[in-house]
Amino acid sequence: MKPVIALVGRPNVGKSTLFNRLTRSRAALTADFPGLTRDRHYGEGRIGDRPFLVIDTGGFEPVAKDGMLQEMARQTRQAVAEADVVIFMVDGRQGITPHDKSITEYLRKASRPVVLAVNKAEGMKYTTVAADFYELGLGDPAVISSAHGDGVHTLLERALDSIQDTLPDEMDEADEPTDTDVIRLAVVGRPNVGKSTLINTLLGEERVIAFDMPGTTRDAIEIPFERDGRRYTLIDTAGLRRRGKVFQAVEKFSVVKTLQAISDAHVVLLLLDARQDISEQDAHIAGFVLESGRALVVGINKWDGLPADVRSSVKSEAERKLHFLSFAEFHYVSALRKTGIASLMRSINAAWAAAMANLSTPRLTRVLKEAVEHQQPPRVKAGIRPKLRYAHQGGKNPPVIVVHGNALDHVGQDYRRYLEGRFRDAFSLMGTPLRIEFRTGHNPYDPDKRK
Repeated sequence: MKPVIALVGRPNVGKSTLFNRLTRSRAALTADFPGLTRDRHYGEGRIGDRPFLVIDTGGFEPVAKDGMLQEMARQTRQAVAEADVVIFMVDGRQGITPHDKSITEYLRKASRPVVLAVNKAEGMKYTTVAADFYELGLGDPAVISSAHGDGVHTLLERALDSIQDTLPDEMDEADEPTDTDVIRLAVVGRPNVGKSTLINTLLGEERVIAFDMPGTTRDAIEIPFERDGRRYTLIDTAGLRRRGKVFQAVEKFSVVKTLQAISDAHVVLLLLDARQDISEQDAHIAGFVLESGRALVVGINKWDGLPADVRSSVKSEAERKLHFLSFAEFHYVSALRKTGIASLMRSINAAWAAAMANLSTPRLTRVLKEAVEHQQPPRVKAGIRPKLRYAHQGGKNPPVIVVHGNALDHVGQDYRRYLEGRFRDAFSLMGTPLRIEFRTGHNPYDPDKRK
């Protein structure tokens, strides 16, 4: 079993920078101001032949009693409870603070091995930097620079060695689950539509901060999850606002992380608020998902308690403003009341299956010929009629169907949409965009082509 390491400390001591270095990624947002990380963020790392899991946490306020700081503190306490060892990070340039002392008192009561890491020590004499922190009574401090990597290898070895005798035998590599069938599900939408609440409902725990304030989630948080024997990676994303309303630099980073999450996902769940009008921004988000070619399910949240006439108008508005998402399933749910979740997950599974479907060349060609027999492509200039000969699959997620023939440059958009509908019906490709590429064969006897 992989050991779990939690990174804990007050705001802006470099926890996310160390997390990115340990996981060899840029999964956690980093910036030179406090309070950027809020939720628990998980990643995998390896030192030599020793794999481990690492948890990044927000700035820890052990005595916080209300508001966002209390929610962040609760997330950190959960991370400590899940960890085998805690790396307590402090700022070597600022020295010991009362905040550091209150965190030390909490960690002593948590009954977890603690390794003290004095960060931001680049360009400084290590013995001088470490001297003040012996006062915390946590043993020899490990002096590091998470930004430059100095001392990180030694720190990691100390953390893993401190729990080596307490860990069960590692599972064989053959026993470890593969990720080929893990559905990566990104939950996207405007701020405060209930994305984090839905994530928590699916998980059955307060895994991410759900707060009645827009912009609570800033990073794209990945969470392993299993339901009815199927494995998922849930990705909770920051709410996307119109460009003119994105003022803070951190929000701009969050938008980038959300767009990256969409591109990296198998299925995107676009969550809307039934109590608000469907805005132009909702359509923009849907358009980006469509351009990215990702399978899509639309969830309209906060459905509970709406009068019948309001429900009818919401459905009509959704069909009218999101008509270009005719391939996607629409679900009307309440993340808070846990209604409509089962059918929503069934559509997500079906959308993933459609996006990853294997389409055989003989059947594709048969469907193509049946479509042409039912309705031939219209003639173009000089009486030329495109000839569609055979088709094969050119890709997945989204499915790409490549059609070969002659004069296919003249196939219009109407006929392309007709073929798309025929292929969707034949292969049950609901929930995913479908791309059709036309490739025209050239006449080998054309003198211009021979030249």
